[in-house]
Amino acid sequence: MIHFIEEINMRLWILVMVVSLTPWLVQAELPLGEVPPLIELSGDKGGRINGESWSSSELQGKVFALFYADPDEADLNNDASEAIKAEDFDKQKYGSVAVINMAATWMPNFAIQMKLESKQKDYPDTTYVRDLEKILVQQWGLADDSNDVLIFDREGKVVFSVDGQLNPSQIEEMLQTIRKNL
Repeated sequence: MIHFIEEINMRLWILVMVVSLTPWLVQAELPLGEVPPLIELSGDKGGRINGESWSSSELQGKVFALFYADPDEADLNNDASEAIKAEDFDKQKYGSVAVINMAATWMPNFAIQMKLESKQKDYPDTTYVRDLEKILVQQWGLADDSNDVLIFDREGKVVFSVDGQLNPSQIEEMLQTIRKNL
């Protein structure tokens, strides 16, 4: 009888652990075909690296790629960003935004800020944005401590959304999605 009770307790413990960890295991991808809720990053919440505010309403009028990255995972989708760069899309029809999840790292903000300012000089057509309070994680459900890649059409609707490292077929799908929506 004691063995039976111990087995039930163990099964209950496993069930509780699985249920409590499930939110961490789910990939955070925005629903396709929808405009996500409006986000404003300014002041203590973040904003552009020059201190100006940033709004997700800016993700309209052209096709946009948005990379949402934990600084510790910043290089995870270099292949995807290099593939986009190699395409040399028309700047009148295409734009890119890199939003950095500053709260997802141990690195000090001033060090990340210096790196971003350097990247802004190397990639002047990309808008670099700081998210100091995980606002995109909370309001859009993007993955924390990860690297998300999203493509928005000219109306601001999400047409591609992947959490984590893109494999070669996902990179090709991303490029085709951009081409189709230009």
